[in-house]
Amino acid sequence: MYEGIRHQCGFSDCYCLNEKELRINLHTNLTVIYVKLVCEDPYICGTDTSLWDGDPREMLLSQELYNEKIYSATVVPPFKRLQYYFIITFEDGSLRVLLEDGIHEMSVIERHDLARHFFKFGWMNESDICRTPQWVENTVWYQIFPDRFCRVDDGYQGCFRQWNEPVEPGYTTFYGGNIKGIESKLEYLSSLGITGIYFTPVFKSRTNHRYDTSDYETIDPVLGSNKDFAAMVKKAHSLGIKVMIDAVFNHSGREFFAWKDAMEKGEKSEYFDWYYINNSDTFAQEGKTDDGRYYSFAFVSEMPKLDTNNPKVVGYLTEVCRNWIRDFDVDGIRFDVGNEISHSFIRHLRTELKKEKDDLFLLGEIWTDSATYLDGDQYDSVMNYPFMQVVGNFFRNRELDACDFKYKINYCYSLYKQQVNRVLFNLLDSHDVTRLVNRAGSYDAFVQQLTVLMTMPGSPCIYYGTEIALEGENDPYNRRPMPWNDVESGKYQQITEDVKKLIKLRKSRWFESSRELAWGEAGSDRLIHYARGKEHKIHVYINANDYDVNLAAGGRIVFSRKYENGVLGQGGVLIFNMTD
Repeated sequence: MYEGIRHQCGFSDCYCLNEKELRINLHTNLTVIYVKLVCEDPYICGTDTSLWDGDPREMLLSQELYNEKIYSATVVPPFKRLQYYFIITFEDGSLRVLLEDGIHEMSVIERHDLARHFFKFGWMNESDICRTPQWVENTVWYQIFPDRFCRVDDGYQGCFRQWNEPVEPGYTTFYGGNIKGIESKLEYLSSLGITGIYFTPVFKSRTNHRYDTSDYETIDPVLGSNKDFAAMVKKAHSLGIKVMIDAVFNHSGREFFAWKDAMEKGEKSEYFDWYYINNSDTFAQEGKTDDGRYYSFAFVSEMPKLDTNNPKVVGYLTEVCRNWIRDFDVDGIRFDVGNEISHSFIRHLRTELKKEKDDLFLLGEIWTDSATYLDGDQYDSVMNYPFMQVVGNFFRNRELDACDFKYKINYCYSLYKQQVNRVLFNLLDSHDVTRLVNRAGSYDAFVQQLTVLMTMPGSPCIYYGTEIALEGENDPYNRRPMPWNDVESGKYQQITEDVKKLIKLRKSRWFESSRELAWGEAGSDRLIHYARGKEHKIHVYINANDYDVNLAAGGRIVFSRKYENGVLGQGGVLIFNMTD
């Protein structure tokens, strides 16, 4: 009866929303039907704690998951501290009290002769408040894989494949995409409604993906120069587009000066302890590292793992980031393999880099629950791969219904604080996964999933080419060159117009600072319904059934597909605004 009922006074269960408001969440099982929060200042009765009692207030059911309910309340403690407990009502009508040491009979509250273990939030310290850059919430991102986006002749002489040649496996095959090419397409991105660009690595390396960095301070000459990149960022800013670059700090490439020195001098190298070298006799050998001679990303010998606990490594990489901010004026940094970098390093980086640019966006690449990195002292956000998986699984598995979708999406937003949820980096494809249109299986499902992306809380990102439904299975086919000739000929005009409309909707005033998500009644079919915007006036319907449904728009239609005369066709989308 009491399984799954839990609360911690901290983390995402009890935390400051801002200087005045405290958010409190209680996790319960499905037998709980009502919860009261009883709270008051711990010293309201003086220092004699045996006399303390609190004021009851209703907690609202904020989220439903498969086997869990989450009840929430927002409190304004007048003296910035709070003592509290919970009164829980079960479906059989019984009442119980939840204190810090567990569940009790109601009578324990009247036992002033007993020590009662109330929850206590000590103080709403300003420095402990989780703060995320406000601009990110309303940003629509576009991810660019530089070698495959656009090439413009900049005088660099290299051996490149023809732009229209089929992509083939191999990390040393270059198409020659460059910074000048990217700069030439900034107006195009602006016309789509893009307000942020996320670049995969741009610094010198031996491969087309550039995740084996050989020089963290020099733009890869294949792409251009440091001056070129700074000029491109400046132009992007003039168009209202923010820029985020990729930091590959979990590992370096084999050509990085520190690794080369370690290979040459062995244990005598001053950089030997920059890495996790376990066998000084054999570590320089080529081949997979599953023999443990040194640690690397996965078992890739070309990517030896940096020790981000080493103060010298921390100092060097911190200075690298400072220079990126000063020289390029970047707005964000994405950290590759973000869950294998030490917490202490990210804490240090956050402290130092926010001094350079207080609204700098720090994004971690973590594919699972990332709460330990998102308490406000490390990353601002993470790439929301759980979101991508939930959305993709629903459209691939037709045994799932609208309730399943609701429960799984709620799970994604139950992991973190509200501040983090507002800037979660939501995506449906990237350079690491099969492209969206391939996984969706149809254009209908493609548009439906993009609708979810653009209407859910968080900061949405589309991968280059998604605006034209570019196809591509896993690497390397998801990294094919952007077909600019076809784009400019108008071949994809209708697809792009659909994407533009959804981006425009996401950027509309109805979604500005819109933090809440409300679900409509979900049945056993596959008709998804949720509401967003102030007072939940924007209603989104997605018909993932194999049949049409009768559905009357309750307001002004702001986006629709396959909707006519009160019927939402299978594979259709309807979004209407009830405020007009």
